Amino acid sequence: MSLDDVVAEPGRQPLTVPSNPPVPPPAPPTPMMAQYIEIKNANPDSILFYRMGDFYEMFFDDAEVASRALGIALTKRGKHLGEDIPMCGVPVERADDYLQRLIQAGHRVAVCEQTEDPKEAKKRGAKSVVRRDVIRLVTPGTLTEDALLEPRQANLLVAIARGRSAAGGMAFGIASVDVSTGAFAVSEVAAEGLSAALARLDAAEILVPDALIEELGPPLSETRAAVTPVGRDLVDPARAEARLAAHFGVATTESFGALTKPELTAASAIVGYLERTQLASRPPLSRPTREGRGAVMEIDAATRANLELVRRLSGEREGSLLDAVDSCVTAGGSRLLASRIAGPLLDPAAIAARHDAVAAFVEAPDLRRSVRSALSSAPDLARAAQRVAFGRGGPRDLAAIRDALAAAEALASRLGTIDDAPAEIASIAAALGAADHALARELAETLADELPLLKRDGGFVRAGCDGELDATRALRDESRKVIAQLQQAYAEATDVRTLRIKHNNVLGYFIEVPQAHGERLVKPPHVETFVHRQTMAGAMRFTTTDLGDLERRIGEAAGAALKLELDAFERLAARVAESWASLAACAAALAALDVTAALAEVAVAKAYVRPHVDDSLDFRLEGARHPVVETALRASGKPFVPNDADLSAPDGGGGLIQLVTGPNMGGKSTYLRQAALCAVLAQAGAFVPATAAHIGVVDRLFSRVGAADDLARGRSTFMVEMVETAAILNSAGPRSLVILDEIGRGTATFDGLSIAWAAIEHLHEVNRCRALFATHFHELTALARRLPRLRNATVRVAEWKGEVLFLHEVAAGIADRSYGIQVAKLAGLPNSVVRRAKAVLDELEAADRASPVERMIDDLPLFAAARKPPEPQADAAVEALDAIDPDALTPREALEALYRLKALRKD
Repeated sequence: MSLDDVVAEPGRQPLTVPSNPPVPPPAPPTPMMAQYIEIKNANPDSILFYRMGDFYEMFFDDAEVASRALGIALTKRGKHLGEDIPMCGVPVERADDYLQRLIQAGHRVAVCEQTEDPKEAKKRGAKSVVRRDVIRLVTPGTLTEDALLEPRQANLLVAIARGRSAAGGMAFGIASVDVSTGAFAVSEVAAEGLSAALARLDAAEILVPDALIEELGPPLSETRAAVTPVGRDLVDPARAEARLAAHFGVATTESFGALTKPELTAASAIVGYLERTQLASRPPLSRPTREGRGAVMEIDAATRANLELVRRLSGEREGSLLDAVDSCVTAGGSRLLASRIAGPLLDPAAIAARHDAVAAFVEAPDLRRSVRSALSSAPDLARAAQRVAFGRGGPRDLAAIRDALAAAEALASRLGTIDDAPAEIASIAAALGAADHALARELAETLADELPLLKRDGGFVRAGCDGELDATRALRDESRKVIAQLQQAYAEATDVRTLRIKHNNVLGYFIEVPQAHGERLVKPPHVETFVHRQTMAGAMRFTTTDLGDLERRIGEAAGAALKLELDAFERLAARVAESWASLAACAAALAALDVTAALAEVAVAKAYVRPHVDDSLDFRLEGARHPVVETALRASGKPFVPNDADLSAPDGGGGLIQLVTGPNMGGKSTYLRQAALCAVLAQAGAFVPATAAHIGVVDRLFSRVGAADDLARGRSTFMVEMVETAAILNSAGPRSLVILDEIGRGTATFDGLSIAWAAIEHLHEVNRCRALFATHFHELTALARRLPRLRNATVRVAEWKGEVLFLHEVAAGIADRSYGIQVAKLAGLPNSVVRRAKAVLDELEAADRASPVERMIDDLPLFAAARKPPEPQADAAVEALDAIDPDALTPREALEALYRLKALRKD
């Protein structure tokens, strides 16, 4: 019979042999993986730290991203849809280190923890998964842990909102909060001031409405912040006031001051974002304080980078102005000093108040030393109190609060000895005296000398503080001694000297006596106390109620002791939360005191002088020095050559422009920068490196120093130079201070000379500001003949035996040459190149003497921009459009506005 016959038999199914056997469907995910996928889908834009015992594990794409970012091994665990599941993990005890690296790499992290006891999960079935949920989203602007933060640097979360200002036009509201301290501030700026405001705040994370991401691309790109787009629900002006009032538990936000709609919207966005990322926890925040327009010096991002105010161009703090003058002994003091340098004041009275306080410590060296000594023992109160009140603190945070409050009490006493104390010091003393010193005593009485890092480790409550805890610890740590004491008591009560308390795994603790004595214990009066359990050959065993209770307590002693300690911690944490506002005020006072005493210390150590700051347009420095360069030279034992600078308006009608020529390496850039840095220090409330200083308030500071390209935005070095110069010429006013270095050197000689020429004329005739202009275009010095407020100055050099000596002295006059070839020789160019360059230079200079540049100075009409162009005619439709706030319009109102605009255009 053939195969065909078999297949064809009646009742037999046809035999088919498929070419591709069917693939079984993929197995469904395990319950644990199903749970992971569900939680991950709810947090798609974050790396999920999924708690598995003592590890946080990551799967799928998260694992691949994290393994690359953290440099850890990528493994596999099980399968999903037929594919291996990539996996990596980090130990829970080292999670902070890995979190920091992920945040610095620009990632967000969702921390997922177990939210129920595994024993409860088992009650639902042997294969039930422990419930887990995300307890916190970790983002760059919401960090609180010390391990994730720079102690001496604020960590700001900033929100931007656009809306109608109080004056009726459109403006940007800016809200900033440091979640690690709770400090909360709001301000409003015009569109042209947004970039400078963001540069001053130097945020870690900026919340930007989705609709504004592209529009605000340029100013956002100038920051180092992580940019987080947010939906309209967070920046809805209609909900802003209600959300803010609900968060602070007030009926109305009027108690915060007259906040504008953009400010309210930005502040509401901050609050909403914290609610969204911190989930069940809510960080305590101070009520938002309003920073008025024009309260601080406006310094754009390029100027901050050029002057290296708080960090160098490479990003390091070392070598910046802040680093040179920061002698603070507390982290809070350093953060406050950085804020003051980033935002110098404009109010002469407020500046003078800070100078008065610094002067008081300059004149009282003994007091200054004692204050700084006491401050050095004060931990970071602001961040410690915030962590405890936020529910993220530990025993050492409580100790930090204790020690900081103790230092505050001692400092309040010291400051109280100052006669006629300046207003700022008196205010600081009052805040320190008003601190919750009862809390300090409670903490001192409760906390042990040696403290664990984590509260779950126990051992942080002082012995003798809680009798019940002491007894429980005794059971845990000295159970043998306690049993021996009970055994002795029973032996004396029964008059049985051979009575013993023993233990085994079957009976637990029991009392054993010889049988002859045991017969007495089963009879009155002992039978009511001793309960017979077992009779042995020659011995009898008993128990008692007290022994049974003792056995239970010994077994539970470790857990009971920890629970009592945790209860004590929660009581103290609740006290800290109640006193949070007082603690924040005390922390602010400690920081302000530290800054004041530190600036006085710097002034004495480095011979800084108190500047006179007023509302005039004067700018006069005598014997001025560059604070950073001088610090570096002091370290190497070399002196700094001081110089004068005078840009004061001779008639009050406009500032002087000083045109500085001189050799390369002669110190022109240093001279320019030190003038700007002295203005920053003076208005920040510090003394300045000079022998005398008179500075009329500088409202805007501009700097164009150095050369760099911006390839990412398609800009050459010269283009960057021109963009920055354009911003200065379009924005500087009479109260501005401008420093310009080598304008026009990035292009052809005559192009560059022409641009520099025109820029000087514009500064003189249109901007009318105080300015320092360094150049190698010596032809520009002839402009002093026709521009009355232009002064020539040069950096002096001396030649000796064919060598050039840079004297670093600036004096009135004109440089005859730039000595570039001599500098090239010092740099190590081959001698043949140096000789050839010298020969070429001689020929070029001979040809240049026959050029008509001198004649141009007299014949070329003055810069046309000096004649103001006619004012543009107002456009009624444009004005009406500017007055519309689209976010506040209903659909019907929007349609009516459109008809009005159309009618205006017809007119």
